[in-house]
Amino acid sequence: MATITDDIASVSLKDADRDPEGFAQKLGRSFEEYGFAIVADHGIPDALIAQAEEKAKAFFALPEEVKRKYLIPGGGGARGYTPFGIETAKGGKAHDLKEFWHVGRDLPPGHRFRDHMPDNLWPTEVPGFKDTFLKLFATFDRSGLKVLRAIARYLKIDEDYFEDAVRDGNSVLRALHYPPQPEPTGEHIRAGAHEDINAITLLLGAEEAGLELQTRDSRWIPVSPRPGELVINIGDMLQRLTNGKLRSTTHRVVNPAPDRASKARYSMPFFLHFRSDFMIDALPETVPAGEQAKWPPITANDYLQERLREIKLV
Repeated sequence: MATITDDIASVSLKDADRDPEGFAQKLGRSFEEYGFAIVADHGIPDALIAQAEEKAKAFFALPEEVKRKYLIPGGGGARGYTPFGIETAKGGKAHDLKEFWHVGRDLPPGHRFRDHMPDNLWPTEVPGFKDTFLKLFATFDRSGLKVLRAIARYLKIDEDYFEDAVRDGNSVLRALHYPPQPEPTGEHIRAGAHEDINAITLLLGAEEAGLELQTRDSRWIPVSPRPGELVINIGDMLQRLTNGKLRSTTHRVVNPAPDRASKARYSMPFFLHFRSDFMIDALPETVPAGEQAKWPPITANDYLQERLREIKLV
């Protein structure tokens, strides 16, 4: 049974098989109104999540000079390490209080996307890091496709529509570290108000308070999953594809309350992307008769590069 948490739908991915239509309607309505949903029973094993958290914490605990060995100048943060003081929300001036590691899709030699989807880097200082995060990437990929099938059902298009749209997509798994805040941080917060670039985002580790979304009437409300649940939100690419029917909602990660300021925050979002040459052009079903689409067509990679420049990663 679905419940409502802060007006955001909370559903079980098991219902995608038991009651596909009911699941799609609950999920889709939440995405249409809030851009967010909370999903339990998502199929990502607890042991794998715990292992990934352990590996991420071990990496971020390394000395700064060691971590910076994995920073790729000019790489836009697509792979490896991105230190503090880099990523800034679109239109913002204060950088976010975070560092992160990116794992992308491995492509075979000669693949047509290899010119802009580079090989992964792996920290040799953390045993098992590579195997753990490759497994997690693949599991996120499968869970994300199941969610997209439900979205397709909600949109009344072919349930398999997204299978080709995301095949070999430029998806990224991010391990995030927000450090403790023993001193005032001024105008800087953990993650400034922003929208995600990609199709959908699947987020683990949001149990620690801080994630908030902005409602249609400009209120900020917390997104509060239970331990092990996924937070899923719509990104700009899917908003464009659906002509704004599904919302890419502004969200942020605020600084901790004083009693939690000594605690670090870790999370792992999976940014699920369309394949690079996929044309993001509003689905005919989402454009009212006699009207034009809200946004012009653009390929997924062109849109990605445009947005990466805006958030100062490129």
